[in-house]
Amino acid sequence: MEFNLENPLENFHDLPNSQCVSSLFLIESDHIPPLNYFHSLKSNEFDASVRSDFISLISQLSCNFDPFVTYLAINYLDRFLANQGILQPKPWANKLIAVTCFSLAIKMLKTEYSATDVQALLNHSDGGFIFETQTIKRMEALVLGALHWRMRSITPFSFIPYFINLFRLDDITLKVLKDRASEIILKSQKDIKVLEFKPSIVAASSLLYASHELFPFQYPGFLGTISDCSYVNKESVVECYNVIQDIAKEEYESMFNVNSSSGTPVNVLDENFLSLESEKTNGTNVTPTKRRKI
Repeated sequence: MEFNLENPLENFHDLPNSQCVSSLFLIESDHIPPLNYFHSLKSNEFDASVRSDFISLISQLSCNFDPFVTYLAINYLDRFLANQGILQPKPWANKLIAVTCFSLAIKMLKTEYSATDVQALLNHSDGGFIFETQTIKRMEALVLGALHWRMRSITPFSFIPYFINLFRLDDITLKVLKDRASEIILKSQKDIKVLEFKPSIVAASSLLYASHELFPFQYPGFLGTISDCSYVNKESVVECYNVIQDIAKEEYESMFNVNSSSGTPVNVLDENFLSLESEKTNGTNVTPTKRRKI
């Protein structure tokens, strides 16, 4: 059975709906780094910088793949680093860890890709190192052990279907809301502040922010629906919402600066609207360097 981030449990469809939902909320903490990892990153600039370097390496490898590959690879990375601790490894070790998390993610989400396919990609990527297949496999075993073989990760995407079905909207509105919330989740993963919250809280907060952004008149109803949900902590949702809001503001400011530097004035709401309209309309060579084998 192919892994789907929205349906992480293998027997998801064999259980009553209420039991499926309860199971997700019950075990979600087993698929995220512990809070001490978040506090370490928050208080230690070196650790946060090392994580950013890892994420940059993974993003380079997966730039031509589905963004969910990147998301899952970073999920594996955070859980691995939380288990092993962040040291000051050599550059080749950084690359090997990033390559391994990417390799595992692509195997989970893109079953048609093999270790040989991944190796072929690496042979054409920049970075100064070529890892033999056996080297990657040995590192995969170490990562899998650190993750206790929990590869069918429960992420915010696992809770999107549950929350969004509470809103009782038409299919087109649901899709627009879901797509924007998913975009927010993908972009927020790189921010260490999001690591403080459970996947379900991130999902609920992202949907609330997306609804406020896209359907402000319906937002109070969405907020009431989430607040009435017995599975979530309301205070945590508020805190996470504020973090998501700050991340979105940074996104808008960055977009504004890019457009301003080009001499073209921009209205953030217009830009967002045009982007959404484009999505609805369209549907949603690196020069090799000398390398050494490891």
